[in-house]
Amino acid sequence: MTAHTHAHSHPDSPDGTKGKNLLLTMVLKIVLTIAEVLGGWLSGSLSLLSDALHNLSDVLSIIISWFAVRMAAKEHDKKNTFGYRRATIIAAVINATLLIIMSLFLFREAYFKFIQPEKINALLVIVIAAIGIILNAVAVYLLHKSSGDDLNMRAVYLHFLSDALSSVGVMVGGIVIYYFEAYWIDPALTVLIGLYILKESYEILKESANILMQGTPKTVDIDEMAEELEKLDAIKNIHHVHIWALDEHTLFFEAHVNLQNDILVSELADIYKKVEQILKGRFGVTHLTIQFEYNCCEDMGRVLDKE
Repeated sequence: MTAHTHAHSHPDSPDGTKGKNLLLTMVLKIVLTIAEVLGGWLSGSLSLLSDALHNLSDVLSIIISWFAVRMAAKEHDKKNTFGYRRATIIAAVINATLLIIMSLFLFREAYFKFIQPEKINALLVIVIAAIGIILNAVAVYLLHKSSGDDLNMRAVYLHFLSDALSSVGVMVGGIVIYYFEAYWIDPALTVLIGLYILKESYEILKESANILMQGTPKTVDIDEMAEELEKLDAIKNIHHVHIWALDEHTLFFEAHVNLQNDILVSELADIYKKVEQILKGRFGVTHLTIQFEYNCCEDMGRVLDKE
């Protein structure tokens, strides 16, 4: 007998908090991009123009994320029985990849600036950087709450946090250049910011890839789960265990449960209820499928490569 159950979670709709905040942050980013293009052109600062290009890529990432939130809010149907929640994971992969590409671009620009420092209008750079700090800080505040449990929103949040840090670096660099004409400060700060972006982007990319590959979440211990279930008197062993995440909030569990005794189907309800309570209450499983057996697959391990 196979039994299954699942719990529903409802992501924010595109008209909800996430969607509105993404649209608002996109407006802020467009305003900042325009300001940096004008500031870079007037001051002769290549760093501001480079940051403007970075911000333009952020606008693209926000658009991708907003559509992902909208897609994830759609209900499942016959065509996509699992629904569309993985759209946010795909968006996280795209955004993290963009961040890595932009980091490499920043390293390249920093290299050339080390070789040939350029004189700039430091005062104008400081003013534009201050504007960048304010706008990015507002965006970080708007996205902070949603970034903790959503990879897609976390990737966008990281975009703005890195931009805020970048603006702080540009401002500090502008101040040092204004007073000491130490033009090497600008590329040095760029390298430090780029290293931070690379580290955080890699973590997002690794976690997203694990979900897309239906890997076991790092917070889950298959043996611990099986051992806990095998403490029930009615269960002999657990095998054919498969665990994967649909997104950050939806954890799937399926397994074959070998029973101690050959019992009636009607008697399985109580056993199933106990299994469900353990998996949902202790391990956060939201959807489980159990195949009950008696004297089957005797020498099988927890996880099998072949069914």
